[in-house]
Amino acid sequence: MNRKIGFIGTGNMGSAMIGGLIARGTAAAENILVSDRNQDSLDRLAAQWPGVNCFTDNGDTVKGADIIILAVKPHIYKTVIEEIAPLINGSKIIITIAAGVTISQAEVMFGKEVKIVRTMPNTPALVGEGVTAYCCNSRISESEEKDILPVLESFGIVEKIGEEYFHGVIAVSGSSPAYVFMFIEAMADAAVLQGLPRAQAYRMASQAVLGAAKMVRDSGVHPGELKDAVCSPGGTTIEAVRTLERGGFRSSVIEAMNNCAEKSKEMTKG
Repeated sequence: MNRKIGFIGTGNMGSAMIGGLIARGTAAAENILVSDRNQDSLDRLAAQWPGVNCFTDNGDTVKGADIIILAVKPHIYKTVIEEIAPLINGSKIIITIAAGVTISQAEVMFGKEVKIVRTMPNTPALVGEGVTAYCCNSRISESEEKDILPVLESFGIVEKIGEEYFHGVIAVSGSSPAYVFMFIEAMADAAVLQGLPRAQAYRMASQAVLGAAKMVRDSGVHPGELKDAVCSPGGTTIEAVRTLERGGFRSSVIEAMNNCAEKSKEMTKG
């Protein structure tokens, strides 16, 4: 890709996206511009990915980039947008990744017609296994959308959805790595209780989750059917499943995700 890609912010998500772009060869380091007020963060990023252009002034990134990714926390979106708005022209594309900022809210912040792609990626983008949902405002052309897709596909799978479904997306993919990390940690703790060394417990638990996820994704078989295939009559697995159900395992997951989505709705209302 010859377009220059700018990042405002070097937090976990911005860094994950930069890493994916470079690792997949979607963008050369020289075509990536990054700005952050924290010079130490920029120094670490430059050491990790030599060739990336680093600035402490957001204006330098915006002026040089064709695509600008706002990789900052939602509560400072308004401040950052007001700062860069005068530098945004009709050819530049803005990509947002903030959970609580809708397209219409971002448009109001810019105060003029702007090309906006709203996205919700997740942190496994750092290892090329992210999930990114996206939608575009009416000013993004079909050809521009095609230009954006390789950027988003550099760090995982991409799903185009209606903006009205973003609250569910945040629950099922944006926030869900945290739930999975907790599950792996609990599995490892249980294995340690049974006498396994902790390092081996983490490796085995994480690989089990990875393998099970790949079976669901790649086989096309319903997760319930895959579960049934492991549960031999009167066996160890069905005993574990019975115990999880007694503790409200599925209900707890559903309630947690529902509360996550409701929190997203509250944040959107501001």
